[in-house]
Amino acid sequence: MKTAVEQIFSDLEELHPQLFNVYTTEGKEFINHFHKYLEIERTQIVKAYDKGEFNCGVNETSEQYYVKTYK
Repeated sequence: MKTAVEQIFSDLEELHPQLFNVYTTEGKEFINHFHKYLEIERTQIVKAYDKGEFNCGVNETSEQYYVKTYK
């Protein structure tokens, strides 16, 4: 399963492949932003899971949930 950020960047890569050219400054910056946004989204998912797990008593950690669901 792809996260929303992964799906957006996947769609952008199909529509505008030049954005992902690692040999250009713009491409490197764009990819760096992509990784930054992925980390922000991952943190949000983990925090939301922890909050929900606290209220529901689920047995796995938020990190285990993230890896199982999104990797």
